[in-house]
Amino acid sequence: MLAHTGREEAREVALAFCKALSASGIVVRLLAAEAADLGIDPAAYSPAIEVAQDEDGAAADCELAVVIGGDGTILRAAEITYGSRTPVLGVNLGHVGFLAEAEVDDVQSTIDAVVERRYVAEDRMTLDVRVFRDGELVTSTFAVNDASVEKAARQRMLEVVVEVDGRPLSRWGCDGVVCATPTGSTAYNFSAGGPVVWPGVEALLMVPISAHALFARPLVVAPTSVLAIEVLARTEAGGVLWCDGRRTVDLPPGARIEVRRGTHPVRLVRLHDSPFTDRLVAKFGLPVEGWRGQAERRRREA
Repeated sequence: MLAHTGREEAREVALAFCKALSASGIVVRLLAAEAADLGIDPAAYSPAIEVAQDEDGAAADCELAVVIGGDGTILRAAEITYGSRTPVLGVNLGHVGFLAEAEVDDVQSTIDAVVERRYVAEDRMTLDVRVFRDGELVTSTFAVNDASVEKAARQRMLEVVVEVDGRPLSRWGCDGVVCATPTGSTAYNFSAGGPVVWPGVEALLMVPISAHALFARPLVVAPTSVLAIEVLARTEAGGVLWCDGRRTVDLPPGARIEVRRGTHPVRLVRLHDSPFTDRLVAKFGLPVEGWRGQAERRRREA
């Protein structure tokens, strides 16, 4: 279990989960720092709560990772579970919370679903991200939502050339470039003017940020494609690579960033078999009054 322990509401929900799951005979594992934040005595629970001293290997042999917080906390959980491929169940205490499956008002029903194993894991595409300097690989990492190349200095524009499948596409003077998965299409990609892509679509997205160019449109390419961004050597200031808004790599002039489909997906837990359209409507509060679709008519007739 992972929680945003800096928030009182998250601490209360985490304690409720610990008590209920332990009472049902389920072993709960917490990071040592979070157990301390929650004021938990592991031996006071039966079965006893396990404590992991650090994040490395914390999710090994776990059936499920329950995450209490917003999308940032869920992305942190994705980092911890990426190697073990432990499914992640998010309980949203943030704002929009697109990665979360349950809301804070659904805590009891979520606990019941975990105890009774009434959930399924859904695979979501990830990104493999590599950074090269002078032709040498210097960083290799991954992203669940997006990998963005951004200018490091606010007052200077970033000069880049973008490439798709080994062929140059265009040169942009811009604030940055976002490469995203369909899962991340409702995150930074959305704010940058990119398309919303349904999670079932296999594709990679590339969206320029405030580009000074005639051709600066959002791109949707095949999942087998390789996207590349080169920071021009003549650029006066370097850039920075952000992966999921959490991990950063400095990019000097001349750096090259390659983005491709991840070698294995991240696993998000689903409790309800609801269409992604309904999630969009609920999360963004979209106006649908007056709709008289066939499904609605059948529901009313029934």
